[in-house]
Amino acid sequence: MFIHIGGDVIIPKNELIAIINLNSAQSSPITREFLQLAKVDGMVKETKKDGKFKSCIITDKGIYLSTISSGTLTKRDREFKY
Repeated sequence: MFIHIGGDVIIPKNELIAIINLNSAQSSPITREFLQLAKVDGMVKETKKDGKFKSCIITDKGIYLSTISSGTLTKRDREFKY
């Protein structure tokens, strides 16, 4: 199964590690540092070139910033679990 995370990006569900709400993540210095280091290392990909990012999706292949809320992405992840 796959999850559409915004823009033209679709990831396999088995690669998904975490979905993080960026609004709440900004209050954590550790999470901010993690995202800054990942950007410097070139691991962060944006699903759109412009827009306000609402969530961060961590996979075993990379890190994605999405304009779709973490709640919506979580619902998409849970839709087809049996």
